[in-house]
Amino acid sequence: MQRREALRNVALLVGGGIVLSGTTMSVLFDSCSSPKKKAGALVTEDQQKVITEVADIIIPTTSCPGAKAAGVGPFVTLMMKDCYPEDVQKDFVKGLEAFIKDAKSELGKDFLKASRAEQEKAVASLREKTIAKKKQDDKDPNNTIKIDVPTAGSFVKTAADTSKKKNHYFFELTRDLTIMGYFSSEIGATQARAYVAVPGHYDGCVDLKPGQKAWA
Repeated sequence: MQRREALRNVALLVGGGIVLSGTTMSVLFDSCSSPKKKAGALVTEDQQKVITEVADIIIPTTSCPGAKAAGVGPFVTLMMKDCYPEDVQKDFVKGLEAFIKDAKSELGKDFLKASRAEQEKAVASLREKTIAKKKQDDKDPNNTIKIDVPTAGSFVKTAADTSKKKNHYFFELTRDLTIMGYFSSEIGATQARAYVAVPGHYDGCVDLKPGQKAWA
């Protein structure tokens, strides 16, 4: 697969633009309230393999190694277990279990035993289902909960005047963490992006030539 084709597939998988979901953005900016860690693994060994394959379909190997080679699969699970709230973790595992069941029904075999083309078909189907479910949930006024947020310049949380979605989606969460994990990995930073170990100076505004990689 060529890089241009892979990037087009990524854009299709993520919905036309590489943006992170509100859930992931909330976790990134809410570092002061990390969830209490629980002992034990979040997923089984086979479930971890499924996550790894899904991540590698989102960012496959092209002219440089893909998500699997970058170790993104375990990163997805580690971040989910250590950084996301318990309700998001439950939705993630529940969505993963549903995907494995649906993929087996659609493919007539276990996801891990399917060919790469069949796995890509199952992930594309998951993406379409996620988009449809999100559109349905967005119309549901009961799919939001009020949250308290700090006022500007203060760490004291005020009365709830904003909201966030109740439901979280396995595909969306995996997509977010795959992108984050890959482009913060050594492979993503030094091979998928242009990288200079010891730059001579900082230039905040550089025109990119056609085909030029983004700078790490």
